[in-house]
Amino acid sequence: MTASSLAGAAKATTASLAAASIALRTQFFVMGVLFATWGVHVPIVKAHYGLREQSLALAMLASGVGALAALAYAGRIVGRFGPRVIASVMGCVSCVAIASLELSTAYAALLVVMLVFGSFGSLFDVSLSTEASEIERLTGKPLMSGFHGMFSLGGMAGASLGSAAPALGLTPQAHLLLATGLSAIAVLVAGRAMLPVPKNEGDGEKPPLSLPRGPLMLLGVLAAMGLIAEGAIYDWSVLFMKQERASSASTAALAYAAFSAAMASGRFAGDWVRARMAPRRLLRASGALAAAGMALTLAVPSPAVGLVGYALVGLGLSNVVPMLFSAASQVPGISPAHGIAAVSGVGYLGMMAGPPLIGLIAEHSSLTFGLLVVVVFAVFMGLSAKRALRG
Repeated sequence: MTASSLAGAAKATTASLAAASIALRTQFFVMGVLFATWGVHVPIVKAHYGLREQSLALAMLASGVGALAALAYAGRIVGRFGPRVIASVMGCVSCVAIASLELSTAYAALLVVMLVFGSFGSLFDVSLSTEASEIERLTGKPLMSGFHGMFSLGGMAGASLGSAAPALGLTPQAHLLLATGLSAIAVLVAGRAMLPVPKNEGDGEKPPLSLPRGPLMLLGVLAAMGLIAEGAIYDWSVLFMKQERASSASTAALAYAAFSAAMASGRFAGDWVRARMAPRRLLRASGALAAAGMALTLAVPSPAVGLVGYALVGLGLSNVVPMLFSAASQVPGISPAHGIAAVSGVGYLGMMAGPPLIGLIAEHSSLTFGLLVVVVFAVFMGLSAKRALRG
């Protein structure tokens, strides 16, 4: 091969990586929009189906069950078909699930919708993180936080659209159809530009994922705590602001937006920070900030202070999951897809217990007391930094 042809190939590779990075950021953005759309509709779903906190928590649990079941096979599925195919299919099905949230008034239908969203959404998540780890490998740069930042930016956009929907004259169902319709189009267009990551046919012969051991298990436990903390904001923040702080629907939706905006900012700066700050030190600081922000929100009975507190929680949690996923993708002897799926699996196993736990506490005490779980887990994450991460 001549020098000019080598240069042309390198240029094409660079162009492909740039296009794939943009496509992946778009996919993460869409995933954030979908989660925010669900979060904004939690109070509407609660009223639509006539649910109490415990029944609502069980619907959230159905999502966790679906996610855990799918994650048992995520490594082999993504390894067999590749992230590009899985992201396109799972992203579109996730859009359909969210669009169907309020089409029925039967509680069983809601459980099915949440089960589908949890299972297909988790495969969507693993495929995107696998692609992100491949792009990190090819570029030799820390990029995972920035990719996950687009999820938070999507969450901010989705929550903002939900907040503006009543003023725009959109009914809840019209809002769902608008958000998910645009998201499905973005998923299909972006999927075409994703990297054709080589399929690992050997992954298709491996048994379903079992509980990990050693370093993967600890990473998974910390991921569980981080995801429970994030999920508590996604699932309960809007309801908390309406129910505990007597906020309007628009102001309540801003709680999710403030959290997502701060998380996006922290993640976009996260790659720069991770390149200059030891992982253990960053995890300690992250846990402390998230705990302080949640404590502020719960202690001060002011909607404005609550928004500030949610922003601090978002900033504190912003780099926890990206750090843990990056570490999982680099464990020797384990493929990135399997490492990420293993940590995600334990994470979602913990996340399954989060919504019903908070709902149960809220049912018998208050949602304020239930959200103290976020403070406790954030503190534990910070204290576990030395054992969990290198450097």
